[in-house]
Amino acid sequence: MHIPDGFIPISQCIIYWIIALVALYFSVRWASAKLEERQIPLFAVLAAGIFAIQAMNVPIPWGTSGHMVGAALIAIIFASPWAAVLLLSIVLILQGLIFGDGGITALGANILNMGIIGGFVGYYLFKGTKSIGEIPAVFIAAWASIFLAAIACAIEMWIAGTFPLDKGLAMMGLYHAVIGIIEGVLTVVIVLAVQSARPDLFSFKDWGKEKAEVLSK
Repeated sequence: MHIPDGFIPISQCIIYWIIALVALYFSVRWASAKLEERQIPLFAVLAAGIFAIQAMNVPIPWGTSGHMVGAALIAIIFASPWAAVLLLSIVLILQGLIFGDGGITALGANILNMGIIGGFVGYYLFKGTKSIGEIPAVFIAAWASIFLAAIACAIEMWIAGTFPLDKGLAMMGLYHAVIGIIEGVLTVVIVLAVQSARPDLFSFKDWGKEKAEVLSK
């Protein structure tokens, strides 16, 4: 899903950069107000883990790639889509500057797709579906976050004139629909592990609340 340099005209890159910078501003404000000092080591460990899983790329026709993202995981654990925006931005900046994974001019678009779209879809879909059960809600949120981010990427490539919309949607959608299943399972496992081992670091304080209320009746 990393878009390289040259795939998007500079005029469009500027628009994506503006969106990304505005989102980064609000994510830094979130960190200043909401990210507790005791959560910073967990934030760093998850950043390293996401950096690693994103290195496992599956080539997709027309030059882009497919991989897991991790935005929903961060948004759910820290109970905010801004956490995902901040962490994914850090990861993407390091990948682009140091490892050449994703273009610098396209960095704004990559942050938009993986951090902003992935984080907001993951967070609000989890909140909207957790009444059906928190575990399936986590899976659905993680799957949808990566799938819709991939669809957004395909649309951006079409707007840029890089490849046709029908082929882009088909290939990006198909690959990430499958990758999303793996991401959903891993997200469930990691969320449950963190919530079980260190509930004090888990920002969704009402985790299990609905189940407890049902059992108490």
